[in-house]
Amino acid sequence: MARTLLLGARLLDAGPIGSGAAALEVEDGLITWAGDPDAAGERRPGATVLELDGAVVTPAFVDAHVHATAAGLLADGLDLTGCGSARHLLDAVAARVAQRPGALVWGHGWQDQLWPDELPSRAALDRAASGAPVYLSRIDVHSALASSTLLDRAPGVSGAVGWSQTALSADAHHRVRRAALAAVDTATRDAAQTAFLTDAAARGVAVVHECAGPDISSAEDLAALRTRPGPEVVGYWGEAVGTAAEAEELLAATGAHGLAGDLFVDGSIGSRTAALRAPYADAPGCTGNRYLDATAIGAHVSACTGAGVQAGFHVIGDAGADALLAGLEAAVVATSAEAVRAAGHRVEHLEMVEPVQVRRLAELGVVASVQPLFDAFWGGPHGMYATRLGTDRARDMNPFAGLLAAGVELALGSDAPVTPVGPWAAIRAAMAHRTPASAITAAQALAAHTVGGHRAAGDRAPLAGRLLPGAAASYAIWDGAGPLDGSGTDPRCLRLVHRGAVLHDALAATIGPITR
Repeated sequence: MARTLLLGARLLDAGPIGSGAAALEVEDGLITWAGDPDAAGERRPGATVLELDGAVVTPAFVDAHVHATAAGLLADGLDLTGCGSARHLLDAVAARVAQRPGALVWGHGWQDQLWPDELPSRAALDRAASGAPVYLSRIDVHSALASSTLLDRAPGVSGAVGWSQTALSADAHHRVRRAALAAVDTATRDAAQTAFLTDAAARGVAVVHECAGPDISSAEDLAALRTRPGPEVVGYWGEAVGTAAEAEELLAATGAHGLAGDLFVDGSIGSRTAALRAPYADAPGCTGNRYLDATAIGAHVSACTGAGVQAGFHVIGDAGADALLAGLEAAVVATSAEAVRAAGHRVEHLEMVEPVQVRRLAELGVVASVQPLFDAFWGGPHGMYATRLGTDRARDMNPFAGLLAAGVELALGSDAPVTPVGPWAAIRAAMAHRTPASAITAAQALAAHTVGGHRAAGDRAPLAGRLLPGAAASYAIWDGAGPLDGSGTDPRCLRLVHRGAVLHDALAATIGPITR
């Protein structure tokens, strides 16, 4: 493979911002040299030289939590993120059905907390649907509206936990979601996955962690995704096991990297299904849902630890965090603290957690996969968190700085389609946390979206996610540094390279390589 020499660049590595070298050489999928451009003259012969004229080079980004098919379906689906009322939602469904009579309507993104009217009844949704199967997930994907036509394809849904005449949650939602996914034909699924991965690459993301599982996708969906060209897919399968043999068998059956991701301990704040110690401020008596108790959590961590498999859980509420910590302590008793630490288990979201719990997570080597745009979208004294929890509890949500200070490794991601893939927006949100004491620095945020993503998947190599000689040639070239330069505009990805392979390329149209 030909050598490539990048000159005239501003390198932003996971170290202090702005301290990197300004020239980089790559060959055979590796970074072979980094240094001052004045010392690059002797390396020019035989190399393809890219004169970058001040463009920014970063390590390729890692999105540590995605749902590729669900996010990709929105490329041709019904976007409800701007929907301001139940009436608006019903009109949008009716308009889509008129365009494609009888076809599945896959919609996402409604948020009801500020609507002037109530959630639509199933009868009202059925009238808008005109007999079409309709699945409309809330922004957090922990509840959904569904038409009767689709519900008829979900066996046992009316007797399941979470059944309602309006929005479905818990097991009822899982059943109707499976029915909706089953209604997506193979060609549509393949196109959705390709659209998602293509978009991720265009945003500088070279690795995504797909959080699959029996309640939110399928083994077939994960297997198909892992064959797609584009960003590398690290697959997780969220299903609990009780023994090491079961862990090994499930891993072999799914081809997953680990038994982690969206293995639900609880739900979400927006759908009032996150497990809380005290009731929701806007729903007296409601403390959310508890899907796994400490015993089941401990058994899963112990089994995965024994099998050498990475375990992990979806945890949002404070009662969910309590169950997680109790389960980890049970696993320590069943195995050892050293074994649990060595396994590098992970937790998704971890929005409500106390300092003493954070310190213990750090001691046990647990990685926190977090989503800064959650705070940007729903934090602050007037945001959804404050509406659901009250301002005191909402203030301490998503304590990124506290996690890092205690020694917990952070990995940033989007949870797409909950929030969109966009590393620079996530970095900006982490730096401008609505609770200033929880904000992290630009360097910390960049490291968490690069190095942290690799470590969350168990890659502890010192050079993973770095722009240093000996590291994989995984980097992105940008026309600026956005929030790292104080800009409110996200830079554009000009080229994305992962392990030497070009995944996205708009460079020729802007700068153009010069071959020496």
